[in-house]
Amino acid sequence: MKRTAYFISDGTGITAEALGNSLLAQFSDINFDKVTLPYIDSVQKARETVDQINQRALSEGAKPLVFDTIVNEEIRTILAGCEGLKIDVFSTFLKPIENELGIQSSFSVGKSHSIVEMERYKERIDSVNFALDNDDGARTRLYDQADIILVGVSRCGKTPTCLYMAMQFGIRAANYPLTEEDLDNHGLPECLNKHRDKIYGLTIDAFQLAAIRHERRPNSRYASLDQCDQEVRHVERIFRQEKLPFINTTTFSIEEISTRILADKGLKRRLD
Repeated sequence: MKRTAYFISDGTGITAEALGNSLLAQFSDINFDKVTLPYIDSVQKARETVDQINQRALSEGAKPLVFDTIVNEEIRTILAGCEGLKIDVFSTFLKPIENELGIQSSFSVGKSHSIVEMERYKERIDSVNFALDNDDGARTRLYDQADIILVGVSRCGKTPTCLYMAMQFGIRAANYPLTEEDLDNHGLPECLNKHRDKIYGLTIDAFQLAAIRHERRPNSRYASLDQCDQEVRHVERIFRQEKLPFINTTTFSIEEISTRILADKGLKRRLD
């Protein structure tokens, strides 16, 4: 079964996507064709959006699901006329809260909303730059500034997890790849020992690791199943020996991995 879902916003669409995807994930038997339409901030764009939704509804013979976070009342009214099941993210949740608190939200009185304020934007950018500068053990001398250091074999998900934590949480995350030499020494490299309270390990199923590495270096020793299996077993042995927390990333999304790590280490979002 296949259905279309639209995420519509007068900004980037991140909020509509985040909530919409969380809700749609509860319907795993349906294959959703997801369409994000950001910056729908004019009457003309709103009408074009309605036309697009209506055409999709006609061609598929089913109402598309429409998640929106539009602030402008006129634009919201135009979108309400589309041939889709419209889920107004803000009004759906804000109205009960307003009733309980006895006051109107800033959304209800027409104030425009922004993704981040300048200070939070700067924090996000600084965190992303830190993750890039400290990727793959590039600058271990800056580890004293890190909130967390992800450790694991090559291609187990360290870099994307660091970048996600930087973008979404403002966390300064570094990562260090354990090489064959490190694994043969049966312990943490000296540069990591003094930061062991910041370390979190990542591991992965050897078959999955081999498949990922094969995309990068096909038919190489680096991508062979034997090599991947040996590295995974060695790194997990080190994690257990050093009593370090670690997670197997094989069946988890980056969002789930990041959330689990932050919870285990007691780290808080910097962007609130």
